[in-house]
Amino acid sequence: MTAAVPDVATATAATLRPGDAYLQVEEVGKQFGTFVALHRVSLTVQAGEFVTFLGPSGCGKTTLLRGIAGLDPPTTGRILQEGRDITHLPPSERDFGIVFQSYALFPNLTVAANVAYGLRGPAWPKPRVRDRVAELLGIVGLADQGQKFPAQLSGGQQQRVALARALANEPGLLLLDEPLSALDAIVRQHLRQEIRSLQQRLGVTTVMVTHDQEEAMGVSDRIVVMSRGRIEQIGTPAAIYERPASPFVAGFIGHSSHFEAVVDSPSGVIVAGGMRLGAEAARPLLFGARVTCFIRPEHVRLDRADAAPPGALIARVTGLEFLGPVCRVSLEAGPLRLLAAVAPVDLVALEAVPGAEVAATLPPERLMVFVDDV
Repeated sequence: MTAAVPDVATATAATLRPGDAYLQVEEVGKQFGTFVALHRVSLTVQAGEFVTFLGPSGCGKTTLLRGIAGLDPPTTGRILQEGRDITHLPPSERDFGIVFQSYALFPNLTVAANVAYGLRGPAWPKPRVRDRVAELLGIVGLADQGQKFPAQLSGGQQQRVALARALANEPGLLLLDEPLSALDAIVRQHLRQEIRSLQQRLGVTTVMVTHDQEEAMGVSDRIVVMSRGRIEQIGTPAAIYERPASPFVAGFIGHSSHFEAVVDSPSGVIVAGGMRLGAEAARPLLFGARVTCFIRPEHVRLDRADAAPPGALIARVTGLEFLGPVCRVSLEAGPLRLLAAVAPVDLVALEAVPGAEVAATLPPERLMVFVDDV
């Protein structure tokens, strides 16, 4: 589906440059009866930016996308596109193209006819339509598939057709609603890079919804992490992974170990399961404060038990998971349950087999600490 492009939006689009505010969501709320799907959500998407709404099922990410598209207008707040209030405009009066999870192609139309479907009116004479369709099919790698019907294409090819159709009208905003979730893993990984490359080439402002962390981390300029209708954090993939703003983000993004602890000293010492650990992030916290700590597997250092460095925990190996370039090691250190990521060659040197003991070091600067809600 590609919405019509209003003249007023076209007039302002040329004045926007990368870095300018293109889409503004201000205090947007959405209720379905007594259920609150969105709680006063606010964010700004810059011109030419690729932003992904990421979160578990039911977090409100699709509801927010549908509000931007006009398919389900918000209950409160407003949405601005290029400074124009579009909160309650019908989809046909907004400047966007959208790609759905289910492709939504017309089965009785050829590939070329599907791409050309929204190119109508005096602005699109037949020669221009023909050239535009040929250009887009070439861009998405389907130049020789124009006369086929959707059923004759693979899932990945059908999604390319849907993408070409969404871009046909030269929209200022591209919306992607879980566009790759129906594809197998290898095709999904390849196509997401194609989408990112195409987005960068065209410079079109893009908003995508997904529950796939790897997908979001791999293509986004910024990620909006959502939970229970609220925004938990907005940031670059590196920022939300390395500096999560809440326990939810720390636990949801990537893999991590977590455990409860109590602040024991203003010098950055915590007590977890009766063991004292250094934690730089605990320095500003009050003595006795209850905290939840997280640490990434790649930050847990392992040594042989008979060569344990000062401050290391003696841990028992409870499981191994081979992942190609690394092995994920499950550990028990007293009451603590930890994960460590180790290269296979190092695993041999450690003699880390299920039941064996190793020394696990949790670097104080790598522990992420969050004060528990009272």
